[in-house]
Amino acid sequence: MDISDASPVAAGPTPSVRVGRRTLVVLAGVPGAGKSTVLAKMRASSDVVRLDSEQVRARLRELLPGVPYRYYRPLVHLLHRTRIAWACLVGPGPVVAHEPATRASTRLMLLVFARLTGRRTVLLWLHADAGSALDGQRARGRLIRSGSFRRHVQRAERMHRRLLAGETLTGWRRVHLFTRSQVAGGVRLDVET
Repeated sequence: MDISDASPVAAGPTPSVRVGRRTLVVLAGVPGAGKSTVLAKMRASSDVVRLDSEQVRARLRELLPGVPYRYYRPLVHLLHRTRIAWACLVGPGPVVAHEPATRASTRLMLLVFARLTGRRTVLLWLHADAGSALDGQRARGRLIRSGSFRRHVQRAERMHRRLLAGETLTGWRRVHLFTRSQVAGGVRLDVET
């Protein structure tokens, strides 16, 4: 398992991650860490499928004007994960999925999607402390419930310690650990031909 340097660094060259054509790349980390920003700034070939739950949320917000998000949040998660599974099944190139993945069960589900569709797995873990993540949520105008956020932070901190210790994550071909400053300019996805 490859783990990138996790110490905070000034924004410098855009980090590069090599992936095969049949790869599921999971962009993970605590809500508010900056995953959507990194996904939007990601430099990759045109056949890379990029999936963010915000895409689903925005569409449902159009279809359900005036309905508070809390009422259709479970549907957003279901549809987003269904899109990930479908893209893994039919997509010709790499699939990059935004998913907090702080729960072991979520990571297992993603591994199952990849395994059933013949894809390798790469985890890009974006580390942010709780305060920075909360600021990120405020900036995007989408705060999650405090209890849920606290649980995400606890699980994310455990994962961060595991990755810093060099622990192997079963099923993941490669794991890259980044801080927000390391990926401030995005990430370049180099697809092997």
